[in-house]
Amino acid sequence: MKFTNILAAAAVVIFMVSAMPGDTVISKDNDTIIVNTTSLSKGVRGFKGATPVKIYIKKNRVVKIEALRNRETPAYLNKAKALLAKYEGKTVKKASSMDVDGVSGATYTSKALKKNVQLGLEYYKKNK
Repeated sequence: MKFTNILAAAAVVIFMVSAMPGDTVISKDNDTIIVNTTSLSKGVRGFKGATPVKIYIKKNRVVKIEALRNRETPAYLNKAKALLAKYEGKTVKKASSMDVDGVSGATYTSKALKKNVQLGLEYYKKNK
C-alpha cells in the first residue's frame, strides 16, 4: 500500500514538473545563445505596441539583434532598427552599458527597442 502511494506521489510530481513552462526567453542554436524579449518586455511599448527583439550572443558578444513581429509603422521601425546594429560586435557587458542615441522621427520606437535590448542583455547576464 505504501509503495503504491509513493508511486502515485512520484507520478504527480513528474506530471507537475513536465507541465511547467520552459524558459522561453533563452534558447541555444549550436554555439549561439538567443535571447527573445517577447515575454520579458510586455510593458515596453513603442508608438503602437510591443517591440520585442531577438539578441544573438556568441562567445559573450552580441552577434546581431533583430526586431520581432510588432505593430509599429514600417517606415518608423526601419529607421529605428538602424540603432540595433550599434550593439553588434560588442561584449555583453559593453553593450548593456551603452547609451545609444535614438533615431529622430522614430522616438517611441527607438526607446522601446533600446529598452528591449537592455532587458534582454540583463536577463542573459543573470541566467546564462
